[in-house]
Amino acid sequence: MADSTQSQVDAERPDVPATRKAFVPLENNPEVMSSLLHHLGLATSVAFHDVYSIEDPDLLAFVPRPTYALLLVFPVSETYEKFRRSEDAENPEYEGSGSGEEVMWFKQTIRNACGLMGLLHGVSNGPVTKFIGELPVLPVEIRVPAEQSQAPDSDLSRFLKEATPLKPVARADLLYESHAFESAHQSAASKGDTNAPLAEEKVDLHFVCFVKSSNDNLWELDGRRKGPLNRGKLSAEEDVLSEKALSLGVRSFLKREEEAGGGELRFSLIALAQSFD
Repeated sequence: MADSTQSQVDAERPDVPATRKAFVPLENNPEVMSSLLHHLGLATSVAFHDVYSIEDPDLLAFVPRPTYALLLVFPVSETYEKFRRSEDAENPEYEGSGSGEEVMWFKQTIRNACGLMGLLHGVSNGPVTKFIGELPVLPVEIRVPAEQSQAPDSDLSRFLKEATPLKPVARADLLYESHAFESAHQSAASKGDTNAPLAEEKVDLHFVCFVKSSNDNLWELDGRRKGPLNRGKLSAEEDVLSEKALSLGVRSFLKREEEAGGGELRFSLIALAQSFD
């Protein structure tokens, strides 16, 4: 099959096959998402926060800055799928790996795990990675800052070390076989405010993550796509919740739906930043 034809087929069929294992979908809840990452090894001085509005400055002011990542959940509409198919058909499969990558991207091969993919993308890119520490174990009587209190060999730290040199397919296999991530996900999925659907149940909600790279680019990271998507340049002072970042990222989702006559897009947004504790 020619590369262009295969690219079109891949764009048409991005979902994980039914023969692959499935996770119970995560609720887009700051406490749930934070607990999962803390369980894996992220410092408790970093946490997720609700974003109640992307237009009201007073409500945006409740989110600590800088914001390291945004996690957007939205219903997969035909308008979105048409856009995704068109964009993906023009892009090759991403084959990046190693410490020279501008962003680390993971392909989703576990059904209903898009929430986990969003979390993983958010915590493995940008300055938030400094909160996944590898410090010597100190005597309990010595008090240390919260961001230095996680185990030096945390599951998250170890996983990212192993994943960095791998190509996307091998990275996906590493995550697929990770008992630590599966256990943490299962625990977090039971903590939501609503009754979680069954792991095998088909859901229409999807997560994507927005991060800022060290090169000041805004990236959209989605394991259902063919690779990371560069959405544009930010200034050194702008974070992922800045006006420009919102226009390049989250608002583009809303604009597509409105222009297609789909009305107002039902969405939820949480931000990864310093915790209030």
